[in-house]
Amino acid sequence: MLKRKGSNVNYAEEEGELHGSPYQIGLEPESEEETVRINYILRDGTVRTIAGRTGDNVMYLAHKHDIEIEGACEASLACCTCHVYVEGEYCDMLEEASEDEEDMLDMAPELRETSRLSCQIVLERKLDGITVQIPRITRNFYVDGHVPQPH
Repeated sequence: MLKRKGSNVNYAEEEGELHGSPYQIGLEPESEEETVRINYILRDGTVRTIAGRTGDNVMYLAHKHDIEIEGACEASLACCTCHVYVEGEYCDMLEEASEDEEDMLDMAPELRETSRLSCQIVLERKLDGITVQIPRITRNFYVDGHVPQPH
């Protein structure tokens, strides 16, 4: 496991770049201090609670746990297929959306004030208990029932 100087984010050996921010792939929380619980409200209204880890990307965590969020551009900020609604006070705890994220959100159907791209949300300890709702409809770029697979 790698740790960048001045960061509290741990990285797997397989490392990626999340539009200027590092993200990790596939690590399980090793302690309560690095566990961040996230609630996904699915399209049918059911709630799935997942124990993520500080530094996890919300979209890739959903893919890992077979939660239906598309992510056609693989977190490169070139689509809006991972659009979610952030519930409650957690929306104010997130960093402001970048101009690039705002541009992609402009293409999302059923946009709300609390809309964000899940590929741009990186879990931090202060977000423990965050709830994101998957919109009833999305702009889908995949065809023929393709389901994205975690990397």
